[in-house]
Amino acid sequence: MVRGSDLTRFGITISSLTAVVALASCSDFSPPDNLEPVASGDGYQAQYREPVSKNHEAEFLKSEAMNAKTCNSYAGSGAGGTGSVAFELSGEKLTRNDLLDIRVGDDDTFSGSYVVSRDGTLKLPFIDPVTAQGRSTSEVENDISDQLKSGGFYVERPRISVRVADFASVSVAVAGAVFEPHAVEIGNAPGDKLDARRQEALGASTEARNLSVALRAVGGIRPDADISAVELHRGGKVYKLDLRGIFKGSNPFDVMLLTGDHIVVPSRECFQDDLMKPGPISPPGVSLFVSNLTQPATGNASSGIGREVREVAYGTRYLQAVVDTNCVGGSRSTSAQRSAVLFSRNPMTNVSVVIERDIEDLLRRADRDDYDPYLLPGDAIACYDSTITNIAEVGRVLGIIGAGLLLD
Repeated sequence: MVRGSDLTRFGITISSLTAVVALASCSDFSPPDNLEPVASGDGYQAQYREPVSKNHEAEFLKSEAMNAKTCNSYAGSGAGGTGSVAFELSGEKLTRNDLLDIRVGDDDTFSGSYVVSRDGTLKLPFIDPVTAQGRSTSEVENDISDQLKSGGFYVERPRISVRVADFASVSVAVAGAVFEPHAVEIGNAPGDKLDARRQEALGASTEARNLSVALRAVGGIRPDADISAVELHRGGKVYKLDLRGIFKGSNPFDVMLLTGDHIVVPSRECFQDDLMKPGPISPPGVSLFVSNLTQPATGNASSGIGREVREVAYGTRYLQAVVDTNCVGGSRSTSAQRSAVLFSRNPMTNVSVVIERDIEDLLRRADRDDYDPYLLPGDAIACYDSTITNIAEVGRVLGIIGAGLLLD
């Protein structure tokens, strides 16, 4: 039985709790603090900056120009894959562990299958090792023919055929303005992709060892990359390649890589909006980490949390992501005033940033693109419920507390 004094105490307690929770639910939270001056447009993306207070004060879209004003000049000359660079790097080049089919006329002594050794040479019987690393099959044919003649095995230069039976995978290092710089191995076909007829045939495909494949294998180029002067370090030489044609609808020069190559992608020290699109050297997609639960979950299973919650196309923007993660829509009277927080990281400085946006305000702005950031790999989005949903949640909490006091 509840006594009068208990009811009085209970009433005072409920009133006090109601006042405290109501004030907490209605209070304005301060905007997230950032080390970088993102609010003024000096962060990695100008789209991170704080929106102007009134829509009528908005100027025509200027975020792209704000991003571009901090760019260094292109380091490339514009020669790209033409001239001497293209001549020297074009064609199929051999590397360590490539499997070759070598035939010397009808001579079974020298004919057979050979693998390019770890030191980059071919070792045929009775002759000196033949350099193969970084060379074409025709160059190897000439060397073998010369040695067979000079060694007295043939009076005249014999007919020789050197053909690639299988290109090996290659290990290359990639550094600079890419999302995941590290050494990668490219060129291996998965077991379920092997074609028995191709394995039995002479010849092999080289596309899996191209420069573009290596750049995607390290997460793709960053938006600040200078793709006009991508450096290929090989054999003590540095070749500069202009890959801008990839994003201009042309077919750029795509180099076949060799084991030991080192790729360096320089940075223009700025965010380039025109690189935020899918392409052969762009990130394959954005694994987006999201949270839009009204109440905290007690476990991963009930909230459907997996290893990566969402994957969206590269070039996706903040508004598209909040729609994709069910942060927008529903009953307009109760669900409209939602906000969402974007967690990102400046890949040049590795400093994190947090951007909060009122979804409904951004949705209705004419200049929304100026404040609608692009998503980067590893970004996360958290959604907050509307004011009415928050009040309803306050009522639920008070009901639980009140029931507990009555049962006390």
